[in-house]
Amino acid sequence: MAIDVRVLRVFTDRDGRFGNPLGVVDAATVGPPDRQRIATELGYSETIFVTVPDAGSSTAHAHIHTPTTELPFAGHPTVGASWWLMNQGKPVKTLQVPAGIVPVSYDDQLTSVSARAEWAPDFSIHNLGTVDDLSAADPDEYADDAQHYLWTWLDEPAGTIRARVFAPNLGVPEDEATGAAAVRMTEHLSRDLTIVQGRGSIIETTWSADGWVRVAGRVVDDGTHHID
Repeated sequence: MAIDVRVLRVFTDRDGRFGNPLGVVDAATVGPPDRQRIATELGYSETIFVTVPDAGSSTAHAHIHTPTTELPFAGHPTVGASWWLMNQGKPVKTLQVPAGIVPVSYDDQLTSVSARAEWAPDFSIHNLGTVDDLSAADPDEYADDAQHYLWTWLDEPAGTIRARVFAPNLGVPEDEATGAAAVRMTEHLSRDLTIVQGRGSIIETTWSADGWVRVAGRVVDDGTHHID
């Protein structure tokens, strides 16, 4: 039986361009043993399997897979799944993932999740001098047993940075827009940020001194893909 995969782009710009593709699957249609196979076959940086909440419930459960492994938390899947649930007429206040309980909010065109900084994986952070240096960076020149966050300021007073993320150890040579990395970077700099990543995806973050980071972005629906 074919499985429906809703394909979203998460962290688009204000015109709906760019964004990181995400597969969203109703967990009721796929048993746990098949989830990694499906995520691998789809090939997105992440696919999220969501247990749709019962009527009246304000929380949903979810599991996130890269092409090679399951993650306890990731940003663009939790933002995308929260947006998808809202558009199913089932907005939630929290999303339960293996790392913990993720608060969710909806504000105008933005969908937001909040995460603990320690939920995000460790990244090797590389502060490059200029945007040209960032653009010229070659993923093959960075170790393949780690995740690498490359960044430079676009407007330091305004808190706007340009970034790229290489995650070969997760089967993702370069990620278009990475919410977990945005959490880690926001905690690293201890300030609110606007992050322009990849080709032009936009992630908005809000830092809190108590260890929570709010990650917000826009989402576009690219339709349904069917997989056996």
